[in-house]
Amino acid sequence: METIDPTICYIKKEFHLKKVEIPEKNKEDSDEPPRKKQKKGGRNKKRPIFREAFDDKLCRSLVDGEDSNKCTRENCKFLHDVKSYMEKKSPDIAEKCPLYTTKKFCLYGITCRFGKEHITEDFKNVNASVRVENEQRVNLPHELQVQLRKKTYDFSSSESILKSVSDLISKTKDVGSCEDDENIVTRPEEKKKIDFRNKLVLSPLTTVGNLPFRRICKEYGADITIGEMACSVPLINGNLSEWALTRRHSSEDIFGIQIEGNNAKLITYAAQVLSETTDVDFIDLNIGCPIDLIFQQGGGSALLRRQTVLEHTVRSCSQVLKDKPFTVKTRTGIYANKLVAKELLPKLEKWGASAVTLHGRTKEQRYTKSADWNYINECASLVKEMPIIGNGDVLSLEDYQNIKKNYTNVSSIMIGRGALIKPWIFKEIKDGKAYDISSQERLEMIQKYVNYGLECFGSDTKGVETTRRFLLEWLSFLYRYVPYGILEHPPQKINQRPEYDYYTGRDELETLMTSRQSCDWVKISEMFLGKVPEGFTFIPKHKANSF
Repeated sequence: METIDPTICYIKKEFHLKKVEIPEKNKEDSDEPPRKKQKKGGRNKKRPIFREAFDDKLCRSLVDGEDSNKCTRENCKFLHDVKSYMEKKSPDIAEKCPLYTTKKFCLYGITCRFGKEHITEDFKNVNASVRVENEQRVNLPHELQVQLRKKTYDFSSSESILKSVSDLISKTKDVGSCEDDENIVTRPEEKKKIDFRNKLVLSPLTTVGNLPFRRICKEYGADITIGEMACSVPLINGNLSEWALTRRHSSEDIFGIQIEGNNAKLITYAAQVLSETTDVDFIDLNIGCPIDLIFQQGGGSALLRRQTVLEHTVRSCSQVLKDKPFTVKTRTGIYANKLVAKELLPKLEKWGASAVTLHGRTKEQRYTKSADWNYINECASLVKEMPIIGNGDVLSLEDYQNIKKNYTNVSSIMIGRGALIKPWIFKEIKDGKAYDISSQERLEMIQKYVNYGLECFGSDTKGVETTRRFLLEWLSFLYRYVPYGILEHPPQKINQRPEYDYYTGRDELETLMTSRQSCDWVKISEMFLGKVPEGFTFIPKHKANSF
């Protein structure tokens, strides 16, 4: 009898291929680093980033054509000759512009790389008279940015709360107990009623969990979405790129913003300004991030060993948000031999957290071990009323049903990598059946993502390349999906690796989508976004320690 290895994703024999050696010129494109130089996974800081030269970029004052408002900036470095720009402009990518098709107006005018539909022969932008600011494009009003940068924003409510919490904690340490402990916490009934029970939650995913991807997941059935982790200091300093992470799409009916920091004051400031100025339902604090840079600065999972700072932060933020819930996302601990979540979760409930997400691994384990759902369930049994959202290793309907059956103390389930690899996981769970998605259906999903990306990041050259970069980051996860119909023993488990490095799909497109070479991911991007710029290379930002 053949022994089945639980770490291998077995593929039907008719789809087997002999192991193929990666051509020398493409070895650097492989998602897997060379064996001799293989290091622990983490953030890849050497990836190339697209930059457009000033003299190749048209001034924003001329995007609607020659009759646009003239530039009023002194010493403007951008190009001001429309005809010269159009002569040098890269060719259009497609006949139809996703923005114009949706809104009958393109914000990017003659700079649009899909402009045939709305650029006239004399280089004018059709319907330019209806120009309006794109609300999705900037989530930080200029007036607010000025206040933050000049340190004039009113944080007095945060200051008052921070002081009262600090006094309470000092009193607790001096006396050994605190009779007024309950009075300092905003009571659950005073918070906005968000039901965190029996929900499918999309995990906050750095880089790949952007607005276009969240729209895809919402369409497949995700109940609650959370934006990418935003750092407190850039937020309160008015950093535009950090504020871009707080954007919300109208389809996100329950939406949270996740923040990170190493200081109770700064985190509370960030929570206050986000609560007062953005369209958000709840704020989530990340105390599980394993990234070394964040950890070394005392943020993320480092807060697990700085519990006085953590208490100060949770108590303060739960009050400064007033009627909005304040939630926490954590791991089981920092080290594999020292789990702390069991003692921490009851404290978080007492300090005022409205819900806690527990990822069933430690900081040290990252993604190399299976999530410990037994421990998650045990921790969930120790809290009184606070919902516990479990997180880790859900890739199939079977995984979900197993958790719901055997770990009954868990209120809801959060899905992260499983959604990146197989976004229709939400639909499978909602419909109660597995789907064997065809390569054409997957391609249509990618097309939709590209359209959402162009709508979010822009349809000019910069927007196209930004969309391409995020698409490629997503494809570095999507290729890990092994089509249901070619599996010997379905369903696929998240930490299983295919039996062979290379195997065929049921058609040519499916075979392309299974490739682990980044040069093939680039080919897929070129189907929608045209040829890559000269000298373009792609290396995934995250090289995780797991498949």
